[in-house]
Amino acid sequence: MEGNQIWDYIGPELQQVRELVRASLSSDIRLLNQTNDNLLQHSGKMVRPVLALLVAKACSQGIVTPDTLLFACAAELMHNATLLHDDVADNSPVRRGQPTVMSILGGRASVLLGDFWLVKAVERILQARNNAEAAVRIFAATLSDLAEGEMLQLQKAETLDATENDYYRIIYNKTASLFEAAAATAAMSVGASTAYRKAVKTYAVQLGTAFQIRDDILDVTGGAALGKPTGQDLLERKMTLPLLGALANCPARSAEIRELLREIPDRPTNREAILGFIREHDGLVYAERKLEGYRDMAVFALRELPEGPAREALAALADFIVKREK
Repeated sequence: MEGNQIWDYIGPELQQVRELVRASLSSDIRLLNQTNDNLLQHSGKMVRPVLALLVAKACSQGIVTPDTLLFACAAELMHNATLLHDDVADNSPVRRGQPTVMSILGGRASVLLGDFWLVKAVERILQARNNAEAAVRIFAATLSDLAEGEMLQLQKAETLDATENDYYRIIYNKTASLFEAAAATAAMSVGASTAYRKAVKTYAVQLGTAFQIRDDILDVTGGAALGKPTGQDLLERKMTLPLLGALANCPARSAEIRELLREIPDRPTNREAILGFIREHDGLVYAERKLEGYRDMAVFALRELPEGPAREALAALADFIVKREK
């Protein structure tokens, strides 16, 4: 199974999730509806709901319950809520090739809209017939992780002393934790066994880690495909894996490169020098190697699940994430 075949396999269920998301955001306030409609038109590949639907099917011989759809919807709502908040924290003018809510309506509107999406996520979780309280706890823990990850990233952008361990903690908190929550609640929604739940949580954490590493590689090699300038992370003084890998390969220049990064708000042309350092000292090769390792660990975790098209699709999803160009 490859690429679009994954989405075809869960097409009807994913459409139900899309309809749930849209219905969740309905309001009699015109500006709110217009803004939400614009966001929904550029909602991306909905990777987290796709993950949830595939996990449910893999753990249940193809079953998807109404609760699965609710939890998948909540994961998508929560993800987009955090993006609205992130755009304010990062002062991002563009996302997915489109102007952000923050750049059009301002930071206050972006935060309020993010809060609205979060509340709607909680409402969907609470509509579940079974395990609503347990699911709320799982997603609440994820929100705590997200906040801590954002604060740690802001701290490291000031101190510029990030290590690779710091990087992995940040991307677990900001990205992989929501992948884990989507998988855990999906497995719960179909009454999966303890062994299956453990397997899909392990898979999801490795998958989420790979997803973020790929994003960070694309920031160096193809930011335009992501709808943002190349090297945007450097302008925000984020020390991602390609840079950390280059520093590991050339520790003698660590102080110099960190100083260039420290000065980047006043000297944005430093970005090109740092990108050149990353390429010259194989930071991308370093990150690609780590990326493939996380993909392999994700696929290995699937061995606990029964063979079938859903497990095959989960393995294909890991390959898709490693190879994606946007």
